[in-house]
Amino acid sequence: MHTIGKIIFDDYQELSAETAALIAGIILEKPDALLCFPAGETSIGTFNHLIDLYKRGKISFSRCRIVGLDEWLNLGERRNENCFSFLKKHLFDHIDYSSENLCFFDGETADPEKECLKTDSFIRKNGPIDLVLLGVGMNGHLGLNEPGSSFDSYSHIVELDEVTREIGQKYFQGDVGLSAGITLGLKSIMEARSVILQLNGIRKAQIYERLISCEITPDFPVSILKSHPNILLLLDREAANGHKRLKGMCR
Repeated sequence: MHTIGKIIFDDYQELSAETAALIAGIILEKPDALLCFPAGETSIGTFNHLIDLYKRGKISFSRCRIVGLDEWLNLGERRNENCFSFLKKHLFDHIDYSSENLCFFDGETADPEKECLKTDSFIRKNGPIDLVLLGVGMNGHLGLNEPGSSFDSYSHIVELDEVTREIGQKYFQGDVGLSAGITLGLKSIMEARSVILQLNGIRKAQIYERLISCEITPDFPVSILKSHPNILLLLDREAANGHKRLKGMCR
């Protein structure tokens, strides 16, 4: 097990700005880097700073390869509110990129297994992933690797945990029946050259407490990152200090 390097920032804006600076550094060093970004609230601030860096001519995404982290399955008429649409709205619509360098899961496919093979093949051809940016769900999931997920999995189809089904509603304009998803596997994440994990806000204090206190277990998927050789935990003071008031989270 490795000691997770961590940096605590005063607030979410500082956390986001410094995360974007780290990502920009990777792009400047390797313009054709293979990146993986999450579709989640925590990452929006980082995306805003990356957009600003692009508009100021500091970085270009034109040669970057970007692979999707996860996707909801079978949204039907709500497909325009999926994970790819989230990234398009908050990042892709505002930067230079080549569509041929993107590889995202099609959540409306009739053959999700084929989507898994497509993504794994893209990573084998262009990888390993240079950087995975991650948030973490309230049940400890990474991507849609729910509690109990195998640490040895590559891209795979998942049945969504009840917590994910409930919290996932916030990404849609109305109630939607979430039941399944498709995700990059934990093995793919662990094979990435570097990982940045972001935690912000008092709600994530309990995640931080459990992460630093507990052993590695499939019941808490984010714990596998404790064995990654190049993991950086970035968090704001609310997430870092709030855990001091929390007890008994480790189980």
